[in-house]
Amino acid sequence: MVVIIDVLRATSTIATALHNGAECVIPVASVPRCIEIGTELNAITAGERDGRIAEGLAHGNSPFEYHPEFVNGKKLVLTTTNGTKLLHMALDNGAAEIITGSFPNLSAVCDHILNRNMPVILGCAAWKDRVNIEDTIFAGAVINRIGNHFNINCDASKLALNTYHQAKQDPFEFMKENDASHYHRLMNYGLEKDIRYCLTPDQAPVLPIFRGDRLVCK
Repeated sequence: MVVIIDVLRATSTIATALHNGAECVIPVASVPRCIEIGTELNAITAGERDGRIAEGLAHGNSPFEYHPEFVNGKKLVLTTTNGTKLLHMALDNGAAEIITGSFPNLSAVCDHILNRNMPVILGCAAWKDRVNIEDTIFAGAVINRIGNHFNINCDASKLALNTYHQAKQDPFEFMKENDASHYHRLMNYGLEKDIRYCLTPDQAPVLPIFRGDRLVCK
């Protein structure tokens, strides 16, 4: 099993849209493909590049855009800078099962991992192939809750767990104090509300799982 983690903001937005009644979320790698599929399916087309709404799309990557009145019963086609890239990498490498994880669905992710009882990769999308703080904190939060049920021999997991213990009292302030790059990027766009939501557990308690070409609620 691979858990795709892109806390700010792809996997938080996916969980939120599905929790608010979206039929599915179809992750795609490019803006042209997003528009093409959206037209074919009469779906919402959305995505971002470098934290802003991607050119040619009407909607972005903020979880607050996907409230029930807008998204209920609809398909969402989504392309993002990092999260969709990692998801397709997992698909191309034959992952047996793919789910998406973020703080808004932390408990659902942990419960599912325990129920499945299989080897797990916590895949942090990070930022353009560079480590980031928020995805590391989330991976640490998962390990903190359920790591004692697994054999872990991985320094990255230990670093994630240690980072989580340092950050758990206030992840937002931890990112601020540690000069996190994505914190500054989104704050510069006036997106503090998004950051705080994406760092708060269990506000969208669903389990997005990949079926065919799309993410649906398990």
